[in-house]
Amino acid sequence: CALGLATPTSIMVGTGKAAESGILFKGGEHLEETHKLEAIVLDKTGTITKGKPEVTDFSGDEETLQLLASAEKGSEHPLAEAIVAYATENSIDFMDVDHFSAIPGHGIEATISGKNILVGNRKLMNDHQIDTTGYEEKLINYETDGKTAMLIAIDGEYRGTVAVADTIKETAPEAIKQLKDLGIEVFMLTGDNERTAKAIAKQVGIDQVIAEVLPEEKAAKVKEIQEQGKKVAMVGDGVNDAPALVTADIGIAIGTGTEVAIEAADVTILGGELLLIPKAIKISHATIRNIRQNLFWAFGYNTAGIPVAAIGLLAPWIAGAAMALSSVSVVTNSLRLKRVKL
Repeated sequence: CALGLATPTSIMVGTGKAAESGILFKGGEHLEETHKLEAIVLDKTGTITKGKPEVTDFSGDEETLQLLASAEKGSEHPLAEAIVAYATENSIDFMDVDHFSAIPGHGIEATISGKNILVGNRKLMNDHQIDTTGYEEKLINYETDGKTAMLIAIDGEYRGTVAVADTIKETAPEAIKQLKDLGIEVFMLTGDNERTAKAIAKQVGIDQVIAEVLPEEKAAKVKEIQEQGKKVAMVGDGVNDAPALVTADIGIAIGTGTEVAIEAADVTILGGELLLIPKAIKISHATIRNIRQNLFWAFGYNTAGIPVAAIGLLAPWIAGAAMALSSVSVVTNSLRLKRVKL
């Protein structure tokens, strides 16, 4: 009876304790697996950062801004939302878009009033043979400051640059420090270029950066770390994070993210609070430790009691009392998890 109670009671109390803190495990097996984690991959936008970027710099004339904002209005990307908000603040009138297409990991292309607009990174410009060499120093300065810089071209000619910055979450540096203290390797995954990515990673204390990753490559990057023999968790909030969340040993979704990401994950962190990630690992460790204690005492009772009973030295009423006490001791020990400090 005690052996049967040893694991499920601890799992029940452990998941309840986690839920009180805002950590939702989809099943007991995920709570058990979390304590094995050796590496965590954090998506940048919306996970390490707030996911609400703002335009910090714009170079170009009013027509360029009008065409840029009109083109970006068709995109759902957080960077596009920042540009649209910036144009609205500057009383820019939006134009009708004749054609719009997103180029994942590179930027967008649109046609407005017969003009072709390209907004994106260096690779997008190079693919369309647009010369931006004279503006490289400006781009490097933006990227060194941790800003995402996008180049703007109209009808095949460079017309300006827009820089967008996304502020990091206040608790991110402390959360990452706690993860490192638990002996876990921390990686940052982002589609940003390496210079921008390293600038942001430095702010939060992450040493290992995987930059310039296309959305469809995220799952492959997680798999590469797994192939090193490590148990890996992926933390993300967007639609394009879902394949990586499924690929990881433990997928952790930010509760403020998309429903697709939450559905794909094994654990959901409510409110987007990164400090809950080390807490999830701590409650998993505490639960596993509690299960082992329960099993030790349950086996101890049986190991001691069965031989004594077999040779006739144990009265039935004492055996019955011992069985009841063993079950009570297991349940009582499991309830101690409620007092664990996370």
